[in-house]
Amino acid sequence: MQNVSIIGIGRIPVGEHWDSSLRELAAAAVQEAFTDAGIQEVDAVYIANAYGTSVSSQSHLGALIADFIGLRGVETFTIEAADASGGAALRAGYLAVASGMAQRVLVLGVEKLTDAVAGSRVQGRNVSLDADHEAIHGATLPALAALLMRRYMYEYGVDLSAFEGFSLNAHTNGKLNQYAMYRNTLRPGTFAKAPMVAEPVNLFDMAPDADGAAALVLAPSEQAVDMVSTPVRILGSAVSTDAFMLQDREDLLYLQAAHDSALKAYRQAGIAASDVDVFEVHDAFTILSALTLEATGFAERGQGWALASEQGQPISLNGTIPISTFGGLKSRGNPAGATGIYQAVEACLQLRREAGPNQVKGATTALIQNLGGLGSTAITHILRV
Repeated sequence: MQNVSIIGIGRIPVGEHWDSSLRELAAAAVQEAFTDAGIQEVDAVYIANAYGTSVSSQSHLGALIADFIGLRGVETFTIEAADASGGAALRAGYLAVASGMAQRVLVLGVEKLTDAVAGSRVQGRNVSLDADHEAIHGATLPALAALLMRRYMYEYGVDLSAFEGFSLNAHTNGKLNQYAMYRNTLRPGTFAKAPMVAEPVNLFDMAPDADGAAALVLAPSEQAVDMVSTPVRILGSAVSTDAFMLQDREDLLYLQAAHDSALKAYRQAGIAASDVDVFEVHDAFTILSALTLEATGFAERGQGWALASEQGQPISLNGTIPISTFGGLKSRGNPAGATGIYQAVEACLQLRREAGPNQVKGATTALIQNLGGLGSTAITHILRV
């Protein structure tokens, strides 16, 4: 097995790209990554996309995008794992290089969700749920997140305001990120007053759907040191799954897949949670932030919310465990299948000391975790310089 490093990164601003097609968004991110890596050719391309068929009416993205970006003939295909598609594509690219089957790999995440509005987008996103037992009865991702959040609040005796710090921190960091969709600051005390989406989940609690594209170039670590000044090594890469539906989980308030994939990645990297300097969490809902911090070893059961105390100080850029350092899904926006690649790009910027005003001082080890559904799939990577 070869060691694998990230030698190039690229991304476009997350937002509503009405004037650009799916392929054009992808091309912009790819060119930036290629320029960063100093290359123009790769052996394989792994494309992360979750809702191209249901929202953008476009499948077969491998050939479509490879053709458009000038890589006709290169091995290319699409990888889907709901909102964890980005992490899954990174995992596939990692394995291709680690096995020696490829020497240069492009990993691309692209999504265009704002082409659909209101009910059409909800319906398009619902393909991530169980069609026979959830979606058919009107369940949606926000509604199921609300069930989790309500149960958590009941079991551990916390109220809605206890989660405010997660969103405050995300927007504080996102305001500094020129690629973020929402760069507004949330005022303390406004979180619990926001309009409800699926009680207790409200507008300030959940991440906005968005368009976006981000890209990585991977290469063997032994070659990477001669190719770029600061390659970022992938020390751990792991995937785990849980019961697909919440009703079938042994423990509703424990993200078992998040725990298992993180534990595998820690063991591969030879580190513990205490060695992590930056954690890019999948904060599609604040309840996922709390549960993820508990499952990955940063908080005890029922205490994940406490890291959002003091207006989010423990998870801030200068806190005990900085999370969502560029705004996370909440402020940067959630371009679904591309989200896991954005997490990796942002972690690389931290480790390369190129995060600007979002920089976490002295960061050398980053943890990124991408979730599909409400933790049905969890993909964890550990990066280090």
